[in-house]
Amino acid sequence: MAHIIDSAPRADTRAHYLALVQRRRLYGGLTLALFGLMMVSGFMLADARNAGGFWSGLPQILDFPADVWRDASTKLHLLPGHLVDFFPALLETLNIAAASTLIGAVAAILLSLLATRGLALWPAMIPVFRRMMDIMRAVPEIVIALVLIFVLGGGPVPAMIAIAFHTAGALGKLFSEVNENADLKPVEGLASVGASWAQRMALGVVPQVSPNWISYALLRFEINLRASAILGFVGAGGIGYELKNAMSWGQGKFDEAAAIFILLFLTIVFFDQLSGYLRDRFIGTEVRT
Repeated sequence: MAHIIDSAPRADTRAHYLALVQRRRLYGGLTLALFGLMMVSGFMLADARNAGGFWSGLPQILDFPADVWRDASTKLHLLPGHLVDFFPALLETLNIAAASTLIGAVAAILLSLLATRGLALWPAMIPVFRRMMDIMRAVPEIVIALVLIFVLGGGPVPAMIAIAFHTAGALGKLFSEVNENADLKPVEGLASVGASWAQRMALGVVPQVSPNWISYALLRFEINLRASAILGFVGAGGIGYELKNAMSWGQGKFDEAAAIFILLFLTIVFFDQLSGYLRDRFIGTEVRT
């Protein structure tokens, strides 16, 4: 009799659990189906806006790389000279990425500290600073760059400001999440002896979170390097601008485009490996092979 009484709640619990699992699977399937419908409808709309030329142009997708190779293969002897000629533009792109990452990271540190519960100088202003970071990372760099180019003219400065603005919002979000895991005991100890807010942050928080800050900043530098090259296509200077000019000339200048592609590829691979190595060293994990 006792066994029958004990087994009844177990059966009810099992049935309730199975019902929850089936409901979750149903919601997951509906969400996946809705996502698939949105992707199909979005693709059809984009194809229609593109004059319906996607499927007809798909067989020619490799024509441009073939043209570049055909033109560049006959001028391989000019490749070293092109690499030297475009190296200053590559340095300009690296400077844009480095300056924007540094400025954005400094702004992100301040914003993240002001937006972290338990650390903020003005706790009532935490939602304001968080919304500021949301806005900063919501606006794409290319939109900011286009506006600044219209106001300031073309060149690397608009690109640097645009990328730094976006970087401050993106890193600020990541930094604030790191700050939330910091131990508050050092901060409380410094406050008990009369330390200012800046002193509490510099001595009680920064030593704990700086390895993760640096890791995220290095990762962001990789992203900014690619972004600075892309912004060159809209007149923001750097090697992207040179690539746009080489591609605009078309046949006869594809050897220069190939040299720029090689420079970009080698640079991105180098800094990807370097920043990965440094990130592993800072966060104390094994170096990637």
